[in-house]
Amino acid sequence: MKDNPYREDREKILELIRQYESLQKGRSHSFIEEDSFEKIIDYFQEKEDLAKALEAARLGSQQYPYSSMLLIKKADILLANRRYKDALSVLEQAALLDSGDINLYILKTDAYMALDQQEKAVILLQEALSLFEGQERVELLFELADVYDDYEEFDKVFDCLKMILEDDPNNDEALYKICFWTDFTGRNEESIRLHQHIIDEFPYNELAWFNLGAAYQGLKLYEKAIDAYQYAITIDEKFDYAYRNIGDACIRLRKYKEAIEMLEKVVELAKPEDVIYEAIGHCYDRMKNYAQARFYYRKASHLRQDDSNLFYKIACTYFNEGQWESCIKQLDNAMKIQRFQPEYNLLMGECKIQTGSFREAVQYLSNVVRIRPRKTGGWEALIRCLYKGEYFEEALEQTQAAIEICNSKPLFLFYKAAVLCAMGKIKEAILQLEKAMERSPKLLKKFIGLNPAILRNRLVVDVIARFKRNKSI
Repeated sequence: MKDNPYREDREKILELIRQYESLQKGRSHSFIEEDSFEKIIDYFQEKEDLAKALEAARLGSQQYPYSSMLLIKKADILLANRRYKDALSVLEQAALLDSGDINLYILKTDAYMALDQQEKAVILLQEALSLFEGQERVELLFELADVYDDYEEFDKVFDCLKMILEDDPNNDEALYKICFWTDFTGRNEESIRLHQHIIDEFPYNELAWFNLGAAYQGLKLYEKAIDAYQYAITIDEKFDYAYRNIGDACIRLRKYKEAIEMLEKVVELAKPEDVIYEAIGHCYDRMKNYAQARFYYRKASHLRQDDSNLFYKIACTYFNEGQWESCIKQLDNAMKIQRFQPEYNLLMGECKIQTGSFREAVQYLSNVVRIRPRKTGGWEALIRCLYKGEYFEEALEQTQAAIEICNSKPLFLFYKAAVLCAMGKIKEAILQLEKAMERSPKLLKKFIGLNPAILRNRLVVDVIARFKRNKSI
């Protein structure tokens, strides 16, 4: 029959507890060693009985008045009880007995931070750095980084992590953290130098290769970033974040096919994520493979059902294919979540124009100009809708409003000319057309696009011909 170490340990600690209770009751024959008090305190702390843990620490300190370890345990419990000043007082006593225990500095730091005394915490840790080496120094640097993080001195957080990696280049925690802080502080050039140095010494450190790639990516050096990530996945072929970042870099370089390949690898290695499915959908969208784009947008929406933007993206794929009714259906879903999102109303208005529902289109496009009155896109669509629906009086009114609100943009001078032509006000139309041609002749195509048949009007053609002779259109 095999021994059961867990059972033996449990019996030992229960026996210690019995001895401790006897000591509490004043039985003179009871004796407990110093390290046994530590185990008793730990037992009560694990049980989350801080009152008994504190009593055990107090009694232990009475039995062993020169034990810094028991005083440190007592201070730890006082901190848990938010008795920060009492904890500091106990730690001062412990320091007189043994100033070389790293826990003194860590617990003092916790107390100073709780008392909002950041400067004292920083001075303490900086002084302690000269007293310790190796892993203890690294531990203190992590503590100092946390202090700077709490008080939003983010560049100093980066400095601490850099110092850790200079002492311990393969420290995974520091490698993970410095990747975030490089991006946050924008210190990409320093990160590149640091990780190149690490790689020179430890060429098979995949985290260092990954961080090098992330720093290059932060500088928009996407090709170099991809090369670094490729080294990371050569060392660790299941490094899903490297595949993810290669995918992002490929998207930035408009290499959508390569991006899809990398992102599909992420799906294979990690649990399904909406952002990955959405990114794959985006790639297919850019490649004009709208059916596949929809497939992945839908997979993303199943994981993020409250995101109206995914319904909007699906709607856009239908719009690009000329499937107006399907587009409208998806926009309805999006607008149930965000009714007055300008982009949704604009696309809905465009769909209604395509289906000939001009009055409905006007309602949606009016929402756009009301929400974003200084954006030309909404005004342009609204006036075009009114023109195509032959609501010329209203079109003229809205054109004038657009001119006033949008600082007399030349586009609306062209549109005003087109509306006046349609109303039979030829003289006024020609004056507006001349003004528009003076301002921006390159927008003439927008004027003609409203109604190509307008080129049958001799006066209009004369104005255009005159400007062609005098200026390059």
